[in-house]
Amino acid sequence: MKEREEQRLFDLDGNARERLVVWIRRRMDEYGITIEALADAIEADKAAVRAVMYRDAYGNTWDGHGEKPDWLARAIYAGQNIDHFRC
Repeated sequence: MKEREEQRLFDLDGNARERLVVWIRRRMDEYGITIEALADAIEADKAAVRAVMYRDAYGNTWDGHGEKPDWLARAIYAGQNIDHFRC
């Protein structure tokens, strides 16, 4: 019984995925987006370098995006003000 339920869920996931792919392709056609342009945009996002916003005396840095790094979280927990590390 569990196998059948898992297969049914897998089938639903497969259908949802296919519907999503169709929707994405239609939007790409609608806006004139090519696969090459999409790949270039993804690569550009990966290569984008964000400016450093926080730095400590040991050279650790953080751009302010995502989770606070351990070095900064420990310093704040120890009582340091985050503005002390702002570049």
